[in-house]
Amino acid sequence: MPLIHTRSIGRSLPKLGTLRVKSSLAHGLVAASSCCLPRVTVRAFSATSHIFAQAKLDLPSLDSKWRERWASLPDSARKSQNSANGKYILPMFPYPSGYLHLGHLRVYTIADVVARFHSLQGSDVLLPMGWDAFGLPAENAAIERGINPAAWTRANIAKMKEQLDLMNGSWDWSCELSTCDPGFYKHTQKIFLKLHEQGLAYQAEAEVNYDPIDKTVLANEQVDANGCSWRSGAKVEKRKLKQWFLRISEFRESLLQGLDVLAKNDAWPERVLAMQKNWLGKSTGATVKFPVMAFNHDMHSAIEVYTSRPDTLFGVQYLALASTHPVVAKLAERDPELQAFLDTLPGLPPDSKVGYLLPHIRAINPLAYHDETPDATKRSIPVYVAPYVIGDYGEGAVMGVPGHDVRDHAFWTTHHSDEPVRYVLAASEDESTTAMQNEPYIDHGVMTEHSGPYKGKSSKETGEMLVSMLQEAGLAEPVEKWRLRDWLISRQRYWGTPIPIVHCDSCGAVPVPDEQLPVVLPEVDEHWAGKKTGNPLETLDDWVNTSCPKCSGPAKRDTDTMDTFVDSSWYYMRFIDAHNEEAPFSADKAKSMLPVDLYIGGIEHAILHLLYARFIYKFLMTSSLVSGEAEEAADKVHEPFRRLITQGMVHGKTYADPSTGRFLKPDEVDLGDPLEPKIISTGERATVTYEKMSKSKHNGVDPTDVIARHGADATRAHMLFQAPVSEILDWDSDKIVGVTRWLGRVHDLVIRLGPPPPPPSSTAQADATPRSYFERAVAGENLDNMSAQASWDADTAVWREVQQTIASVTASYERVYALNTVVSDLMGLTNTIQDKAGVMSEGILRHAVSALVRMMAPITPAFAEECWSLLQPKQGDSGGSMFRGEGRVSFPVVDGTLELAALQPRKQVCAVQVNGKVRLSVDIPTPPAGLTGEQLKEWIVGEIMKTEEAKTRLAGRGVDVSRAKKVIVIKNGKLVNFVL
Repeated sequence: MPLIHTRSIGRSLPKLGTLRVKSSLAHGLVAASSCCLPRVTVRAFSATSHIFAQAKLDLPSLDSKWRERWASLPDSARKSQNSANGKYILPMFPYPSGYLHLGHLRVYTIADVVARFHSLQGSDVLLPMGWDAFGLPAENAAIERGINPAAWTRANIAKMKEQLDLMNGSWDWSCELSTCDPGFYKHTQKIFLKLHEQGLAYQAEAEVNYDPIDKTVLANEQVDANGCSWRSGAKVEKRKLKQWFLRISEFRESLLQGLDVLAKNDAWPERVLAMQKNWLGKSTGATVKFPVMAFNHDMHSAIEVYTSRPDTLFGVQYLALASTHPVVAKLAERDPELQAFLDTLPGLPPDSKVGYLLPHIRAINPLAYHDETPDATKRSIPVYVAPYVIGDYGEGAVMGVPGHDVRDHAFWTTHHSDEPVRYVLAASEDESTTAMQNEPYIDHGVMTEHSGPYKGKSSKETGEMLVSMLQEAGLAEPVEKWRLRDWLISRQRYWGTPIPIVHCDSCGAVPVPDEQLPVVLPEVDEHWAGKKTGNPLETLDDWVNTSCPKCSGPAKRDTDTMDTFVDSSWYYMRFIDAHNEEAPFSADKAKSMLPVDLYIGGIEHAILHLLYARFIYKFLMTSSLVSGEAEEAADKVHEPFRRLITQGMVHGKTYADPSTGRFLKPDEVDLGDPLEPKIISTGERATVTYEKMSKSKHNGVDPTDVIARHGADATRAHMLFQAPVSEILDWDSDKIVGVTRWLGRVHDLVIRLGPPPPPPSSTAQADATPRSYFERAVAGENLDNMSAQASWDADTAVWREVQQTIASVTASYERVYALNTVVSDLMGLTNTIQDKAGVMSEGILRHAVSALVRMMAPITPAFAEECWSLLQPKQGDSGGSMFRGEGRVSFPVVDGTLELAALQPRKQVCAVQVNGKVRLSVDIPTPPAGLTGEQLKEWIVGEIMKTEEAKTRLAGRGVDVSRAKKVIVIKNGKLVNFVL
């Protein structure tokens, strides 16, 4: 088919000619399309008309037009009428920094696309949006700028809300929430008091992580591996403070068992499940007593150690104690050098290999009392204080087994490099394990000769036997341990939910009565204006001093506020009933609308946020707020998010000077040739990489600038097309042109197709569908005419691909992780429709384009609305929308036509090989059903040799395939190899 090359547009288009209706059947199919208006003749494509159509496609203008249209729709049109088929789609809500970055754009695009897809499938979709508005950044910004954090936060929310609207999202703003709104945190306080009522919120003195820059306590999870604050980067100090905790440990078994439910059907990513499981850290083992020899010191008779590997007891070469262990504290009273060492520990990373050898005590391995224990194990062992030992895990003591633990090995070789490491188990019985090894063997295996009478036995079996033996002697006890610790929620800062407790000298800690909630943050404008640090609540006597709700005596308010993870642990439950003033949410709505069907966010929240959310959800769903039958509710598995999608990060194009490694600013790079970026000052070629976006790398991209230039729909489609959802996306704005050209091609098809003809009078014709069209055409049409045959082949080819694309695209939308393939599939379908449009019937063409536009709609909503309004002007004139209200359309579904024999292709492409090398490809008829074996070979060879291409390029060049020694037919004739 001849092509017209329009170089200024950068693509080639087929010349269509006038679209014809083959028969009365075809006319009925056209007229029965979902839009019935006076028929317009479809003009032929030409270079001129093509350029004109492309010029009309202004994507940013379409965004504005349809955002205005959507905003004008009545609230009743915003939701599906099918409330029985609800879907709750939720992206993790943002912190209102005031700046929408590409990471936001990616997660919210994914959420909106999936929500629109389910809406077109007939679901009543809830897609809410809110703001994680409390926290240190706002307070630090307030101090830096001398303004109220509430004012700073509100301004940022307004700015980001405008940016979000530019994305063409379908957010339900009617249930918008902000965690800093007293109407929200009133209910956070209610939830806290319910936890307190059940003994799950308590106050205790504990050693805590204190951030000296942000001047607040941090949970263990908020301190990195180097002992630094997750937010400020400061070295964390250890302090003893009275703090509020939530007893998450009461739910540890439920939290662990729930992971099995979330693992089914890949509902949650395996990586997230593993991270949660490791953080819960359930292990079974034993506490073992190591008797102590103390020289001139009144000391414990034994040090208890927890171990999950009792099979390594023969290999213990030292004990290590936490700095907070009672033995250490007692010895430090009389040992100034030990106390000086302890004073240095807060500045050391947790994995530091430093240690302090306690000079006055030695420990004895409990196995030393067994006659057959090897002499090496009977010797007394040194006792150290080591920073890598955690004070609140196990007994604050570990047994050092250098041969079978990585950290122990590193510590021992640092302090005893001249002493051999003892290996007491190996991978197999005949494996030689000697002191020459320089790596620990950490797996289970077979006991070695250093294990005395247990040599050759399974290490697991030996561990059980040793515990049993020591238990009889009162030196061991089987136990179960967890890594999980109760959740420390106290923060010594202002910008957070006030803890609703008053402290009375007579009554103790007393909950604030329900009618006095919320406990509202007081205004402290002078504090911000003075750019003061610290917690202003501690100095506000008028706010702090109050009366006790129990005895009416003098009392003081708690001046701590809650960790912001408390807010995010239940916000998704508030969205379902955002205007309920009496309760966080109603029981009926919780039962009907929860859990969240699809939760979308970054992998960085895999532990903290998700673990806390699971805990609070389990508590609330078994509380009186939801269930009147506590026992029945407790028996159910309660998980807040049925399915979790974790999207990859967005990296930006980064330029660097290859000689120095310095990152270059955009104005330092000459991009005249994008493939050869040059450093302006030197002319040298710049190094190009993709890195995590940051100010220091000068590679940040403002998504609002991209949207303003290319339109939201092209930006959305480009973002999805460039990488699978779970993978890192290397952002390159230059490549959006490929997506805009695709949208231009679709728009051209729609423009030329125009509105449909008026409806026919015949009922049979009015009921026509593609399936009935194909069935009737086979029964009554004469396809002997070459033009009719060509049109029929085009119809069947296009409709086959439409059906295949519907199936593929639907599966990809549902899977979510494969959204990039939706765009590529739709591009392929567009190309097929264009290629065949000049010869196919208008009815099938109209149905194909209709299906294409509806499949595009979730990704490019404004563009799809525009195309749909051109195909259905009546709907466009009425001010409706294909997503909402009466004008709402449905997502295409497969119609079963692929099963029809009539839809099978009359011809297929056959690749012809000679001695394994492809010589040509020819079009041959599809083999008749039932042909197999030699008959099939003869038939296919005969059809190949009938073609002009075979006669010219085989026989004409002296290749006589009739003399082939062997003919191999593959895939029913799609590949034939002649072996000469």
